[in-house]
Amino acid sequence: MIRLAPAGIREWGGGGVVAIVVTAAVWWLVPIVWVNWTVTSIVALAWFCTAWFFRDPFRRPCTSLEIGAMISPADGTVSAVERLEHHEFIDGPAIVVRIFLSVLNVHVNRTPCALEVVRVDHRPGRYLDARSEESAKVNECNLIFCRRDDGLEFGVRQVSGAIARRIVFPFQPSARFARGIRFGMIKFGSTTELVLPDRDDIVVHVGVGDKVQGATTLLADVPWREA
Repeated sequence: MIRLAPAGIREWGGGGVVAIVVTAAVWWLVPIVWVNWTVTSIVALAWFCTAWFFRDPFRRPCTSLEIGAMISPADGTVSAVERLEHHEFIDGPAIVVRIFLSVLNVHVNRTPCALEVVRVDHRPGRYLDARSEESAKVNECNLIFCRRDDGLEFGVRQVSGAIARRIVFPFQPSARFARGIRFGMIKFGSTTELVLPDRDDIVVHVGVGDKVQGATTLLADVPWREA
């Protein structure tokens, strides 16, 4: 049984109702059997593709990782690992790991570590192809400011793509999560970023082109510093 993301119930649930209605109407109104089966097959395939996009597989975060480990917040391909002189998540130098999610990837976002949500900013923008470098700068996005228990401040950024027109993050500031917990979704092709402070003791374990899996792939080690 495939678990479907509740965030997509409007699409896979509403699409299922439409599929049933259309199929029933065709069989009721059209007397040609081969036409009925053709339409039924097309409608069923369309619904299955929609439901498959909204799949939400069970993931068990690795328990052997160090306390400072940051795991991937999304499934996809690493499209950039870059250092910036300043990022608002950190209010200073930052390391950005950018993950591109194609329409074939699972689109549920997961927490990279145990964290508390400090602030959430939604920013309108454009809907460029998520594969382009410019899209990460100008597309609609959701900025999730996070804090670890040792005081580390970092961020997760959900960025829309050319098809994605809805970013889901149904939580408020002060919400707390364990590592690897589902905490959002971007519908259809998109990008997710993990933004960390640029510290000398941080080790990034992925590079451009690497395939990553939400809740299981180690992105970086950020050693724990007691507050």
